[in-house]
Amino acid sequence: MKYKDNWVQTKEHFKTWWAHGSIGRPMMKVVARRDKPIEPLEEIEPPQTPEALHLDVERRAKELRNFCKTHIFMAESFPSLDINIGPGSMATYLGSEPNFSWDTVWYTECVKPDWKEWGELKYDPDNYWWKRHLELIERGKELAGDDFLVNIPDIIESIDILAAMRGAQQFCFDLIDEPDVVKEYIRQIDELYFMYYYPIYDIVKDEEGGSSYTVFDIWGPGRIAKVQCDFSAIMSPKQFEEFFIPSLSYQCQRLDYAMYHLDGMDAIKHLDALMQVEELDALQWTPGAGKQDGGSELWYPIYDKVRAAGKSLWVSIEQGDVDEWIIKADKLVKRYGSDGLYLLFPVMSVDDASRLIEKADLYLSS
Repeated sequence: MKYKDNWVQTKEHFKTWWAHGSIGRPMMKVVARRDKPIEPLEEIEPPQTPEALHLDVERRAKELRNFCKTHIFMAESFPSLDINIGPGSMATYLGSEPNFSWDTVWYTECVKPDWKEWGELKYDPDNYWWKRHLELIERGKELAGDDFLVNIPDIIESIDILAAMRGAQQFCFDLIDEPDVVKEYIRQIDELYFMYYYPIYDIVKDEEGGSSYTVFDIWGPGRIAKVQCDFSAIMSPKQFEEFFIPSLSYQCQRLDYAMYHLDGMDAIKHLDALMQVEELDALQWTPGAGKQDGGSELWYPIYDKVRAAGKSLWVSIEQGDVDEWIIKADKLVKRYGSDGLYLLFPVMSVDDASRLIEKADLYLSS
């Protein structure tokens, strides 16, 4: 890979991380700013509309290439291109319309007045947004060449897609009033997910069949995904186990590697149920706005359960300076060891990156 010197070694490290093994130190995302670009930068026209901001793949590829020319991808970091129609694009493939803003993308509620009238969810190869997304991903792959990866987008799955299509409030009522109907639609979504995932994977996979997933800086030797149920924040543990856990297990069984995105304080109540899913390989914890970052000791009870279940950890350390990052990382390694531990840091100076890696390398000789 043009902008990643140790890519072959990095892939081996990711294989070890998924297997909950050790590379002698924690896995790390470390990206450092160069003093000057290694190649002339490309001129980029700013987007004129929110839709262009999200979907202009030509501009996004130029932005990433310029980033690569001005930064060094150290340790296990790697350059990759995100091509998302927001967080949950499967909703658009099934009938929702995306609403683009400068900050995010949300989806229109399309299942009205009820599920019965909406009917069975079906794969439509001619759906506008599905065809357009595939075209954007194919173009991204052409632009990337061998210089950087193209990520599997955040199509999302299961209950979160149904809630987006139905509307969160009405979907809450559906769980209570029509549980069997909801379960049938979850079953349909579970099948449809892979009808969309597989063609995307076939476009973006590397020469060895490996793939990377958007936003979360993960690569794996096969079909990988971040899996989630953000709607779980307003579900009871009983509902979560009844409606979502079977869906999650099924999805993980059909993926080679899966990492769960646990989002926010209200989702912690479901951790025990998640750790019972044998096919789930790793967990990523997002504390939420205004909370301490993933390196805080506040979250050790979460990590304790993940470790006890034999799963790998993805931890973002982003608050403070490099000295604080090193302290947090050191405490995590001393408590959990480096096996299956992936630490992610903000973009930093070359000097700070060197300090961080030198500290991590001490574990190799200890």
